[in-house]
Amino acid sequence: MKSLPARPSLDSLRKQAKKLARDITAGDAAAVARARAHLPHADLPLTQRNAQLVIAREYGYAGWQDLTAEVSKRLGKGLEWAAAQAQRAIHDNDVERLKQLLADYPALLSWQGNDDASGLLGFATIAYGDAFDPERERSFTRAACAELLIDAGAIVTPTALRGLLDSRARGMLQLFQRKGVLPRTLEFLAALGDLDGVRIALDENAKDLTVVNEAFERACSYQHEAVASLLLDRSVALDPKLGAQIDESVGRPAFIKYFMAERPARATRVGLWKAFVMAQVSRAIHDRDVEAFVSLLQRESWLLGEAWVEFQNELIGTATLNGRGEFIAALLDLDPAILRRQPPPRSQAIEFAATYAHMELIPLLTRIWPLPDDLPYAAAMGDLARVRHGLDQSSAPAQGDLDVALAFAVINRHFDVADFLLEHGADINTSWNSHEPASILHHLVFLPDNYESMRFLIDRGIDMTIKDYRWNSTAQGWALYGLKDEKMAQWLEEAERQQKVIARAGRHTTINSR
Repeated sequence: MKSLPARPSLDSLRKQAKKLARDITAGDAAAVARARAHLPHADLPLTQRNAQLVIAREYGYAGWQDLTAEVSKRLGKGLEWAAAQAQRAIHDNDVERLKQLLADYPALLSWQGNDDASGLLGFATIAYGDAFDPERERSFTRAACAELLIDAGAIVTPTALRGLLDSRARGMLQLFQRKGVLPRTLEFLAALGDLDGVRIALDENAKDLTVVNEAFERACSYQHEAVASLLLDRSVALDPKLGAQIDESVGRPAFIKYFMAERPARATRVGLWKAFVMAQVSRAIHDRDVEAFVSLLQRESWLLGEAWVEFQNELIGTATLNGRGEFIAALLDLDPAILRRQPPPRSQAIEFAATYAHMELIPLLTRIWPLPDDLPYAAAMGDLARVRHGLDQSSAPAQGDLDVALAFAVINRHFDVADFLLEHGADINTSWNSHEPASILHHLVFLPDNYESMRFLIDRGIDMTIKDYRWNSTAQGWALYGLKDEKMAQWLEEAERQQKVIARAGRHTTINSR
């Protein structure tokens, strides 16, 4: 049995598991024997999860979770480990596991070490998406875990409350109200649809236009039309010009319905009217209406000025994400201030182009931002010479750069570059994904014209049993349940079956040749 060093490295243990999986795939008899000693009935080649299980048992631990717990304790990171375990329990909706962790580590109730400082309660309530539909709320949030945390006395941070509002999780909002931890502010009353509560709050103290507009935005977001109407009347009373603008254009009922449908997110910062106009411009991109897009920007030319560079940046990002270069070209033809901003604002547009197979937009985007001079973007452009040069440098590229480069090459169908990267150490089973740990195959499921890229990965042995972090689902599951594409799901199922047949045949040939 192996022994852990005094200060073990979790990264080293992960690499051991990856190497074991690779050796088994290559037909290494010693590696196969190690796997069979601990998992005699597991299918070969091993999944990454099973490879980690073998490594854990070789060190004398029942599972990977037990091994990582010991590593964290030896490194003096007990609370950090407990927080990571608690997040995993919340993700898995494992209330009993969470209860035990809270009993063992009471400090978890005040822990705020996650990126947004929202604590475990924020992790249980934030949806990472729109949870207005009850089914989506059940999928995205963890009500039982949230209730356990509230009852145990978890700190309710402002960040957690903001995330709760933004998720539109109505059931969770009502849970917080029942537990007495929801603020009785105008914004929260509007989100709840409490017409009497909103009326009382307005009568008592609601002369701040920003506060009223914020509540109006929430009422529309949560589809409370009567509350929104009451709040809009107060906004107009505080800002008569707004009333004139609305009445001279679409009228108040239509204005409310537009906010309910489109949910503009800038009302508090820029005011209701400007938020309305900006939402119309953004909607034109989604509707593929270039004529309306240009007409609105010409009529509302203030949007092309220096003060609105971030909005121009957002429009370009949206157009890039959706592969609609005609809108970027139309905007740039209107000479917006973003063309002259130095340095240009930070943007994900070029990253979106590489991630979503829209590299044809690079000539437009590089009028504002330079193309990063690194390995991943050389791969995204299909520039094999630059990729070779990057790998020929004296200092080897980081594994992360290699894996991102591989993803970008495959996504943009530069398969010669992808093969070269695989030959030089890129991990085909990388957990890279556009949003959270999964696999390149998961990402490809949602891209158009993706079968050729998926076939490339499958033919080169990508592990099709890899599951994502949030849904614990394979790429086939994403196709079936996320994209609702039964044809693609069946194609992936058949491809996995064929991959296993070929792998078994290869192992049989290797064994017979010895």
